[in-house]
Amino acid sequence: MQSQQGPGLLQGLNWPRCAAWRSAAISAVLLAAAVTAIGPARAAQVSGTRLAAGGQQLITVTATSHAATTATLTGYRRQGTRWVRVLGPWTARVGYNGIARPGRKREGDGRTPSGTYGFEFFFGVRRDPGVSFPFRHAYSYDVWDDDPSSDRYNEWVDTRHEDAGRHPEPLHQLPAYAYAAVIAYNTARVPGLGSAIFLHVGTGGATAGCVSLPAAELLKVLRWLDPRRSPRITIKAS
Repeated sequence: MQSQQGPGLLQGLNWPRCAAWRSAAISAVLLAAAVTAIGPARAAQVSGTRLAAGGQQLITVTATSHAATTATLTGYRRQGTRWVRVLGPWTARVGYNGIARPGRKREGDGRTPSGTYGFEFFFGVRRDPGVSFPFRHAYSYDVWDDDPSSDRYNEWVDTRHEDAGRHPEPLHQLPAYAYAAVIAYNTARVPGLGSAIFLHVGTGGATAGCVSLPAAELLKVLRWLDPRRSPRITIKAS
């Protein structure tokens, strides 16, 4: 996503929407609990067993308020009953209107959905950088359907063969989609609750609802994530 300097500058800009441009949160209660670093061992005690239930890897994205457009991203691995920090903390960018309150995300509001989610697959314009998740190459004809009235809403669409609805999100975009992870948000594809929420390469400013990191940091995250460890991402405002 391209830099966002303020809502008044949005018109006329051609920047990846992550379809978070229109995304919305599924009506769910934020599952995240505080993750606090402890001592030199960088261990963290998680309060609440439902957080990343069953998972062995956890990414937290925490903003200081719901209006903040930056957040702190940290990666943890489960060690017994503790979460041990292995990546970050790094500064990530979120929606230009901040992070939505639980259940309040809607299409086009410029907010990143709050909650805890898994990952579906990774993709990018560049070659597979050596990740464990399935990786899909993004060609010029690949888009993400973000039209709530479309049959393929919140799905990857090959426009050579299928209709992607109105104003789909092009996936062959650099630098934002050089590498990206599809966050498993609104997997039920409920119209109007949002689509195409990604963790992708930052472009220097706030996003339209995705989460972004500088490329070098993002690649560390993508290479670390392992589907066999059921990774989760928790997005919240403190």
